[in-house]
Amino acid sequence: FAEMRQCLAGFAGISWDRLETEGAVTHPCTDPEGPGREVLFGETFPTADGRGRFVPADIIPPDETPDDDYPMVLSTGRILEHWHTGAMTRRVDVLDSIEPGAMALLSPADLARLGVAAGERIRVSTRRGVIEATARADNDIAPGTLFIPFCFAEGAANLLTNPKLDPFGKIPELKYAAAKVEKA
Repeated sequence: FAEMRQCLAGFAGISWDRLETEGAVTHPCTDPEGPGREVLFGETFPTADGRGRFVPADIIPPDETPDDDYPMVLSTGRILEHWHTGAMTRRVDVLDSIEPGAMALLSPADLARLGVAAGERIRVSTRRGVIEATARADNDIAPGTLFIPFCFAEGAANLLTNPKLDPFGKIPELKYAAAKVEKA
């Protein structure tokens, strides 16, 4: 942390002792007594002239879209109990007992259409792979979409994702893939 403070001006007012005493300090904080600032670039941007550079961007369609073979959209992400791959959080008994295994969240309408009850096993496939997970009904998931956390090695969602790179940002398209769901 001391090395980070030397490299990042916004950490100058944050010490390890202060973090232990106060529990948290808002970044950026350059005053050792101050609360930090809620807005990261409130006065200037870290550019030569201090001004931000805003570039308009067009919406680029995804590399693959749902079709007859893969009619749903798969999105992956995190869940509260397990961060990233779960390499650390899955070793915490309390957290692992709350979310102990691979799951897929679908709308109740999609579960009914597929003839799957919440709690049953489903098979999710894309052009890159197949995994199994426990189906979970979620009213916040739009029909035609499913969400799978990527923290479960036994249901590794990232085996299904699309590695196609965005032409500008060079970021892989890991959050959108055409998928098929069926009862396991």
